[in-house]
Amino acid sequence: MKSALEQLESERGIPREKIIEAIAQALAAAYKKDYGKKGQIVRAHFDQNTGVAEFTQIKIVVKEQDVRMPDDTDDDVAEKEERLNKGLKEDEKVVIRRFNPEHDILLEDAHRIKRDAVPGDEIMFPLEVHDDYGRIAAQTAKQVIIQRIREAEKVSVISEYGGRIGEIVQGTVQRIERGAIFVDLGKATGILTREDQIPGEYYKQGERVRAYLYKVEETPRGIDVLLSRAHPKMVEELFKQEVPEIVTGTVEIKAVAREAGSRSKVAVASRDEHIDPIGSCVGQRGVRVSTVMSEIGGEKIDLILWSENVEKFIEDALSPATVQSVALNNETHQAIVTVAPDQQSLAIGRGGQNVRLAAKLTGWKIDIGGEALAETNEKGGATSTEEAPKETTETSVE
Repeated sequence: MKSALEQLESERGIPREKIIEAIAQALAAAYKKDYGKKGQIVRAHFDQNTGVAEFTQIKIVVKEQDVRMPDDTDDDVAEKEERLNKGLKEDEKVVIRRFNPEHDILLEDAHRIKRDAVPGDEIMFPLEVHDDYGRIAAQTAKQVIIQRIREAEKVSVISEYGGRIGEIVQGTVQRIERGAIFVDLGKATGILTREDQIPGEYYKQGERVRAYLYKVEETPRGIDVLLSRAHPKMVEELFKQEVPEIVTGTVEIKAVAREAGSRSKVAVASRDEHIDPIGSCVGQRGVRVSTVMSEIGGEKIDLILWSENVEKFIEDALSPATVQSVALNNETHQAIVTVAPDQQSLAIGRGGQNVRLAAKLTGWKIDIGGEALAETNEKGGATSTEEAPKETTETSVE
């Protein structure tokens, strides 16, 4: 018994006290199934050292005027209810219940056992111990234990992983079902849905995987620990692991725009004028940014210097294109960007990706206009973030 309790406590994170409580409730349910009476409250005390269980019947102390006694008439009951509900609102009124000798004990009788008893107190009576439980009672006890352990396991998982939301966790691929990857995290199973996977990545059973934990929710099936490798915060957390200046707060990631598996733009700023935020993230010979890129399948990362000057920020966000001018319309929150004809394709990017990511990063609608506008219209190409496919992505740093 002790080894089983230790195993449940270490592997599933369930406190031993919770397991003992579950066993006691199961024994009480089994006892009541075979030997109890209707309305009876049975409790069990289980000794984990000896394996012996003791059973007691609990009776609740009540006043005669608060319950319906066997010899009460309808008028007596109406009088009692009127007294109990005096001064209460309509939705607060109660209907008095019948006195059950297996569940209740009158106040005057309780005083003979416990002098200071008051209504609502519990009076305990020892019950005879039985060892010969029937099959149905044993099955009831088993179901109670399983249910209580699952409930305790839920609490353990929520407390363990609920506090780790926003972190990168590591696990082993347990199984793959309908495109969803189930990851063994130790005390829980994480779910990596198809939408949260990086396009083009494939995993095998038993393979190690790292992912961003963004949600822990309770469902009718249990606790879902939701993971993502496509989340913009995944890139941010990877940089935190590789760049000490971000951890200390000297360098700050202001915004991230990402199209997983293809490209990301990361806006960084420095609180110390003597430290280059982009250089800190790139690292010596590019080792830091290369490590982040390799973790997300070689996805390209553009590091952008964040600026409070919106025009300058938008101009940098459209790199590698060279921008001639930026005109802002604060009412529509739209930026008209002028580029040379030979810079148009770079500004827009393949499939409109560059201008789309720049719009997500800056939070402004961006139109590529000016000298490039007439030529683009003739070719029918995308010149605006409104024309390119839109995606909803978190860009703000929490």
